[in-house]
Amino acid sequence: MSTRRFSDDIPDPVEPDAAEGGAGTRLPSVRRSEPTSASTPARTQSPANTRTGSAHLPRTLTQVLNEANERLVQGDLVDYVPLPTGFDPLDGFIGGGLRKTELVLLGGAQGIGKTIATLQIARNIALRPDQYVFYLSYEHTETHLMHRLLCLESVSPPEIDLSRGVKLRDLYQIIVTSRAKEFMGRDGGAGSLQAILREDPRTAPSLTRIHRYADRMILVKASPAVTTLRAIKEMTARLCDATGGNVVLFIDYLQKIAVHPERPRDENDKVTIIVEGLKDIAMTLDIPVWSIVAADREGLKSKRIHLFHLRGSSALDYESDIAIIMNNKYQILSKDHVAFNPYTAKQFRDWVVFTIEKNRAGRAMYDMEFQLHGQHFAFDPRGQKVQQQLIDDKIIET
Repeated sequence: MSTRRFSDDIPDPVEPDAAEGGAGTRLPSVRRSEPTSASTPARTQSPANTRTGSAHLPRTLTQVLNEANERLVQGDLVDYVPLPTGFDPLDGFIGGGLRKTELVLLGGAQGIGKTIATLQIARNIALRPDQYVFYLSYEHTETHLMHRLLCLESVSPPEIDLSRGVKLRDLYQIIVTSRAKEFMGRDGGAGSLQAILREDPRTAPSLTRIHRYADRMILVKASPAVTTLRAIKEMTARLCDATGGNVVLFIDYLQKIAVHPERPRDENDKVTIIVEGLKDIAMTLDIPVWSIVAADREGLKSKRIHLFHLRGSSALDYESDIAIIMNNKYQILSKDHVAFNPYTAKQFRDWVVFTIEKNRAGRAMYDMEFQLHGQHFAFDPRGQKVQQQLIDDKIIET
């Protein structure tokens, strides 16, 4: 498949109001893969752009029907085919994966693995030759996210080969040791980072796997001071224009998005503005939006976090299409259950329960579990239905 750079098609946008106190976030260059056959679902002339221009204008049902008919005749099925997250059985319960115009929220306590799951899902989507991922992180630098992906790729989900797994400290040691050898004039010291990773047998497979989607994953270290909703929408719109609308937006995390020039009265008001803005981005640009949401203080104190424990207003519930809450399985097992055994229960410390607490188009309040390999920043995406009784007097059907 031939590729061409289209960085010239996407000006580097600087966030608005950057001159008032912060450095602007610049959108990195990306590379577009050209479709090689008519069966490739990538758009050459984006209908999303057409709908974006008329998103707030009245149209007759006949116009809507004709537009949908034209897209279908041209072989554009993206409105009907979801993007799988790669997590099973999660995909099955949210209609096959992520859909355009939908806002998905992922909540849970600190350290439960929200970023790990989100980055892994972003990676799974970017593996598709026709799909691009725009990942904004208010928590981590682009380099740190790259290091996490190198560790993830070392176990190669969904295979999860832990025997070949590389931990973050192993990665750092490989890089530092190789550079030290070069400085000391010893044989085997590689120069560049890619040369180091390519020449070491423990990291070479990870580098090879990352190259499969590196041109389709766009990372931004966002600033909680200046990366506003308006800036996010502008950058995402430019990517939609350049990729034919084949973009999924990921945000880590919602409460850190800057709002300007709005002046929210309190945090609830701020969260309302943000979540309504993200839903507007999803609908106006015709893309899926996935955002991590932090839990509030009461939620962190509770035995089991729910959707109403997420920090902010009830707009999180109203505006989201899908809301998934993560809890550590060991902590939410019902200790009163007759079959509960504290010794065998310890095996569940590395398992995380994903609960679909809202599902606008399907079944909600469904619990599934996935094993977390935190040292490699990866989940085993082959999950299963929770069989044990959980707290909240909720018995999972078997």
